[in-house]
Amino acid sequence: METILHDLRYGLRMMLRNPGFTLIALVTLTLGIGANTAIFSVVNTVLLRPLPYQDSNRLVVLWENQERVGQESPSLPDFVDWRERSQSFEQMAVARRDNVNLTGVGEPERLLVRQVTSDFFSTLGVIPQLGRTFSADEEQTKTPVVLLSNSLWSRRFGSDQNLIGKPVTLYDQSFTVVGVLPPSFQFYTPADVFVPLSFMPDRLKQAREEHGGMVAIARLKPGVTRQQAQSEMDGIAEALQEQYPKTNKDVRIAINSIYADMVGDVQPSLLVLLGAVAFVLLIACANVANLLLARAASRQKEIAIRTALGASRLRVVRQLLTESVALSLIGGALGILLAMWGAELLLAVIPNNVPWVTEIALDRNVFGFTLGASVITGIVFGLVPALHASSPDLNETLKEGGRGSTAGRQRARSVLVVAEVALALVLLIGAGLMLKTFSRLRQIDAGFNPKNLVSMMLSLSPVRYSDSPKSRAFFKQLEQRLTALPDIESAAFTTSVPLNGATVTSLLMDGETFTTYGDHRLTVQSSVGVGFFQTMNMPILKGRSFTEQDTDKTPLVVVIDENMARELFPDKDPIGQHILINEGTLRFEVIGVVGHIKHLSWEADAQSKIRYQMYSDYNQIPDEFFAQVTRTMSLVARAKSDPARLVPAIRRQVSDVDSDQPIYNVKLMNELISNSVSQQRFAMTLLVVFASLAILLAGVGIYGVTSYSVTQRSHEIGIRMALGARRGDVLNMVVTQGLKLVLLGVAIGLGGAFALTRVMAGLLFGVSATDALTFLVTSLALTGVAVAASLIPARRATKVDPMVALRYE
Repeated sequence: METILHDLRYGLRMMLRNPGFTLIALVTLTLGIGANTAIFSVVNTVLLRPLPYQDSNRLVVLWENQERVGQESPSLPDFVDWRERSQSFEQMAVARRDNVNLTGVGEPERLLVRQVTSDFFSTLGVIPQLGRTFSADEEQTKTPVVLLSNSLWSRRFGSDQNLIGKPVTLYDQSFTVVGVLPPSFQFYTPADVFVPLSFMPDRLKQAREEHGGMVAIARLKPGVTRQQAQSEMDGIAEALQEQYPKTNKDVRIAINSIYADMVGDVQPSLLVLLGAVAFVLLIACANVANLLLARAASRQKEIAIRTALGASRLRVVRQLLTESVALSLIGGALGILLAMWGAELLLAVIPNNVPWVTEIALDRNVFGFTLGASVITGIVFGLVPALHASSPDLNETLKEGGRGSTAGRQRARSVLVVAEVALALVLLIGAGLMLKTFSRLRQIDAGFNPKNLVSMMLSLSPVRYSDSPKSRAFFKQLEQRLTALPDIESAAFTTSVPLNGATVTSLLMDGETFTTYGDHRLTVQSSVGVGFFQTMNMPILKGRSFTEQDTDKTPLVVVIDENMARELFPDKDPIGQHILINEGTLRFEVIGVVGHIKHLSWEADAQSKIRYQMYSDYNQIPDEFFAQVTRTMSLVARAKSDPARLVPAIRRQVSDVDSDQPIYNVKLMNELISNSVSQQRFAMTLLVVFASLAILLAGVGIYGVTSYSVTQRSHEIGIRMALGARRGDVLNMVVTQGLKLVLLGVAIGLGGAFALTRVMAGLLFGVSATDALTFLVTSLALTGVAVAASLIPARRATKVDPMVALRYE
């Protein structure tokens, strides 16, 4: 221990004696380790930290799976059958996402609510920090009780410890607070309140074909594997197909681990970024190793004297490794400070769908990772220089003016530069592919004009607006108020906003008979107001739009998109034709055709299974269904200038109509579009940053190797120039030497990129993972940077004075 402390003190003194070297090395290591720490903090929080549920490895999520529509939530009747017939699970519960108005406590606020069965929290193994969870009796008797999230409890109720047993007003009803959930609890997206699922029985009287946005979870019995449970559920799915062929044809049951279900969408991009930032650290290691090799030249005599006085090679290597690890640990400490700052930047660009994103922190796992990375980094970049420096040629080095052998050291530095270039090229190609992906996404035609367009949602109280006349009056009065605002160009209500969810239904042609849900075409179906197409800037391609004359007393009419018109009516005029939905019970006459818009996703291939879109007039909804269908509506408004300025004015108008009615989920349409490509933008941003850092480090490395070579060959260059070599010849010789290393690195990097970029395929859009143009352009760009880095020492070489070089020698 005393020897190690001695080596450490000596190493620190050597760093202080060489402040230029120390500063460059620390900056390089701080960037490399800091970037890795910041990304690892995200990976640790999202992918590595255990889920905040008891024995989470036994928790699974169950989905219905049909080839035509993919994975979707189960209907409540199907879930009940699953729970009654399965034997593989200890418990099975369900949660349904909804929204609720909170009133009576300050300003009205729209909250995200989850309606859950009474065994939901026991299935997850979650214990509230205050109070209790729901009982089975409360589920069956629709007792109005509520559990609050820690966030809502602290934000709206001041963390009142005496809130248990007190009332809060939701849905214009009084609910008794029975518990407060712990701060760490989250189930997919954070919810504000939890209520028993059966507290609104009318919502549960649904048909088996209706999928109400539920998530079914279950806890496997001890000793039961997911594969065994899947086999049992396959049998249950087959039995349900036979029992209910109309609704359950070809419907399978998929069992996913809760971990994979929650983080599956973001896992690939995070792992790609973790691999990318590891490349940056390797490049930083290569750079510092090059610096140490150069520095070893000035320490040859010191090490030779140590060796001559009896120091073993192992002793010298230990001394040099102690110095490099100490340097790396200091870089790691500075890297943590950089990561703390970088984590704030990450939160600004990270997608909203990343779970637990608000809990990203530098915990003990991150500190442990940084410590380990620092030690390993110090050994990696210090080992090769230490081995080279620990075996000096004593005869040459101890001679007066002896320079010792540099050939081995130069080869090692060349190998490191080749590795830097190869790694940098892989990162640069990855960044290039993401840039091209983002460019292709930005070129997509939305089918509507998002400029100056804002959307928001309103959800009416089922108590206050239980009958249709009141609901109709609310929307009519609000619509009149909004169209009178001077800053609004136009506004309209709709049941769904593009890129913010949609209703999908089966479609029949006139004359067809409904058989089973799996056999019919699928279409996005929206109920919209009269001015919807004008507000969205969706031109009518044929026919007409809705008018005030289309009411619940006139025949049902519909506007279809161009895909439906082209494919369902290829040889006839679609205007005047009829289509049917709702098992054929609702028959619409086609009155117009509009363009196809990006409704479900910004990526075109995401809509391949649901190709059609249709629009009905919400004013034509019959009275017996109007209040239910329009319970939650969206408003789209086009501003004459800045759409954000409309929001306070719209909020005032809503409050004037109903002071307890909040608006929520306010989004500029450009913001919705931006959110739809957030995962690609996140990956692109960080890959571009990492690639830029890699190019900078690689350029510095190439400059260092070329500069060192010029210094070592100054005698040779002097002789060449004395014998008549021109400056151009010397310039060409030096640049060619650097270019050879770069081209070798580019060749290796191309091979690595060809293999590694395939893991990015899921993040790409409109571009192949092996796109030839991207590979070519990035290779040329990196080669250009390398040539530029070689030119500076090459120009210095052309200015060598032959007399000075020969006299020095």
